[in-house]
Amino acid sequence: MFMRICRFITSNHPNGHYGIIVDDEILPLKDSVALANFSPTVTDAAIALTEVQIVAPVAPSKIVCVGRNYKDHAAELGNPMPPEPLLFLKAPSAVIGSGETIVLPAQSSQVEHEGELGIVMARTARQIRDDEDALSYVLGYTCVNDVTARDLQRKDVQFTRAKSFDTFCPVGPFIETDIDPLDLRVTTRVNGEVRQQGRTSAMAFPVDYLIRYISRIMTLYPGDLISTGTPAGVSSLHDGDLVEVEVEGLGALRNDVKAGQ
Repeated sequence: MFMRICRFITSNHPNGHYGIIVDDEILPLKDSVALANFSPTVTDAAIALTEVQIVAPVAPSKIVCVGRNYKDHAAELGNPMPPEPLLFLKAPSAVIGSGETIVLPAQSSQVEHEGELGIVMARTARQIRDDEDALSYVLGYTCVNDVTARDLQRKDVQFTRAKSFDTFCPVGPFIETDIDPLDLRVTTRVNGEVRQQGRTSAMAFPVDYLIRYISRIMTLYPGDLISTGTPAGVSSLHDGDLVEVEVEGLGALRNDVKAGQ
């Protein structure tokens, strides 16, 4: 069933509430504590989009990212393609929504964008079998910017610090439930200029494979986010920039960039 799911804040819902976008209104969901076994039931009262603040559509227990999932991106950084998915975790505290600000930390002089397709889980997934439909565990898809302090990534070797600064995981603007993720265009623009463009069909490890693979390592819970890797064209972000990640059919994730104190 087609749904465009958002998360929003109002005076009555200061901690964030899930809803379904229909035209210029939101139909709030009755139970939005979690997305467990997502079976939406809406309230009777619609709310105008102009009356709410849209925030990141996810509040995940974890963010699982896939490195070097596009051959051209691995090549531009001088890295070989891995024989199996290269996974790392990004701190959930890094999540921000569309319209919020990416803050450049003083510790890094080379912060870069990475536009990606994001997968949002609907059901608890553990040890998914080969004969199971891995996509049946998915709630929907969204845009992600896996912001990265590239100089710190090279310095540290492992990725935790470089990927997990506050504001380094813009997500949104919403979750689209009815879309085929296997061949979508992924575009990143900085100040209106296209910096990255690729298609999810070029992934070394496609969406269903990634879900099954990750589920055999760690349990994925409802609302967890998988960021599937970025195409070539990463470049530095600077104070005053506007960065946009657009995934075909999923809208555009827009964030301004400011230097930290």
